[in-house]
Amino acid sequence: MRPARRISVVLALGVGAGIAFASPTLAGPSGDDYYQDALGKTGPELKAALHKIISTNTKLTYEQVWDGIRATDEDPANKANVVLLYSGRSQAKTANGGGVDDWNREHVWAKSHGDFGTAVGPGTDLHHLRAEDASVNSTRGSKDFDAGGSPVEEAPGSLTDDDSFEPRDAVKGDVARMILYMGVRYDGTDGFPDLEPNDAVDNGSKPHIGRISVLLSWHTQDPPDATEQRRNQVIYDQFQHNRNPFIDHPEWAASIYG
Repeated sequence: MRPARRISVVLALGVGAGIAFASPTLAGPSGDDYYQDALGKTGPELKAALHKIISTNTKLTYEQVWDGIRATDEDPANKANVVLLYSGRSQAKTANGGGVDDWNREHVWAKSHGDFGTAVGPGTDLHHLRAEDASVNSTRGSKDFDAGGSPVEEAPGSLTDDDSFEPRDAVKGDVARMILYMGVRYDGTDGFPDLEPNDAVDNGSKPHIGRISVLLSWHTQDPPDATEQRRNQVIYDQFQHNRNPFIDHPEWAASIYG
């Protein structure tokens, strides 16, 4: 297992949108060495460098994802529970499965967008797999992300319509950064589809998900917080040994996708 790294936060000016991001800096034995080959790059060169860095990771089976989520989505106020992504509800870690009130494994990048299913790789990547109420997961289905719609039962603050889903404000940025991660990690060179966010809805089985303009807005509106940083660290330390760069360096989103 790789040595644990602490996250310390320093202020760095975010690129784009004229806002100041709280940009986490990796501390510990390796400092920011994890991103060494990406530092100073922008645009396509930055994206290519980050892809190479984060693609060196341990891959889980779909069964192993259960235990992964129990660790990554743990409720800090009750370690016997997980916090559900869209619902915000704290629920027993053992109350998982397919029942209507169980929690199950939500693919934030819908697995039909690229038709990768639950294959080891994108289908089992903890950076976008989250605990969610089974019925809310079904309501979200494979919809793209966009603003607007009607309230979602059991997910206060979330909205949905025929072709899109809007998560509650507290996790809008989390959702955006998970999508951005997937677009960098899976580029079609390792036997998986070339996943790329776009600015459309109704993407169907194409390897795209949108709307990128809305996701970038959510990214700036809801910057990474301590809970998201902890999740990133747990994935790195205990499971996949790779990181979501948009949590560690939020300013890179505008450089690559702006």
